[in-house]
Amino acid sequence: MAWLVSCGKSDGAKCLEEFKYYFNKEGELRHMDTNEPFVFNYYKNEPERNHKRYQVLGHMITQYVYELLEKECDLQKVHIPLDAQSDEPQSCFFMSKEALTNPLSLIILLQDYGVVRAGQWVQKTIIHHGLDRGTQIPFIKIAKKEYGGVIVLNPNDNFIEMKVEEPELTLIKKESSLSTENDQDTTVCSKRLIPKRCCSTAEEHTIYVWDHFISKSLTKKIAFITHGYGGLTFVDLLMRRKEVMSKVFAVAFIDSKHNTQHQVGNDAEVQDWIQKHCRSWILSSKPLDRPTGSVLRMDCPRVSAGTENHELAPSLSLQPIFRFLSRSSEPKTNAVTSRTRMVTRSTVRNKNPTK
Repeated sequence: MAWLVSCGKSDGAKCLEEFKYYFNKEGELRHMDTNEPFVFNYYKNEPERNHKRYQVLGHMITQYVYELLEKECDLQKVHIPLDAQSDEPQSCFFMSKEALTNPLSLIILLQDYGVVRAGQWVQKTIIHHGLDRGTQIPFIKIAKKEYGGVIVLNPNDNFIEMKVEEPELTLIKKESSLSTENDQDTTVCSKRLIPKRCCSTAEEHTIYVWDHFISKSLTKKIAFITHGYGGLTFVDLLMRRKEVMSKVFAVAFIDSKHNTQHQVGNDAEVQDWIQKHCRSWILSSKPLDRPTGSVLRMDCPRVSAGTENHELAPSLSLQPIFRFLSRSSEPKTNAVTSRTRMVTRSTVRNKNPTK
């Protein structure tokens, strides 16, 4: 049996060069010879071959973004579970060096499900629109500059592929072979997905990182920015770890898949917390950040993501999301005091002095 590459062991930039692609100064993916964008239908009338080529490119981009997280964003890669054996497959996530000791704030990034790994919002967007639109790097840079600490989760790195020789399939192929001279080529291998301990699902990964890292941070101000299924994953964490409500000051949902009614049920305390601390940027034709109303009273306020495209929603929502986090981090008491004024009889007399 043989283990395949899993969590960032290859040189992404070098692999891209061998694949004849690179990212230019603007962060756009271009062919090294033609300087053209990526073309899916590279092989005519061979959709399966083109799809495999696309998958290979996606894996290379994953490795490349991992490198950017370490080199450009100065994040540390953390392998989990912490008690893994030397030969045990592990997952990973990334965090700033001061994430657990920074007394200011901590921003957590939690992406959608699928092929995207740490540092990516949407892989297709990276390929067709560039690194600024498709990766989490712009969010990471702002989070580090304005809030001090950041943790980039990796909820989709759940399995490792293992090549296994299948004796039964090999025997069948041998028996069906018309020539014995090809027996040496009849070994049949299949790929088995082996779950990574403590990280076999997005929910499991998030709970593990919360229990062993986020909850141990010295900061008392934590915020989550989630996309798609990441929103559902956060609400799952909220229901399983009620201390989240005392540690997290704000959550930004981007075209979220969470369902408050289904996940929260009749828990009035959690419903109230979501209403007060969360905001959802939904797909809409309305201008960016314009209120769109809420379907359920128990859900949080909803505003427009400025697009009807799920893949572009994160990059377009960046600025209003950080404005929301900034307002949410302000002490509530000060905000209330500045807006209210006690009216007394003396103030009324001052406004209307008697002659």
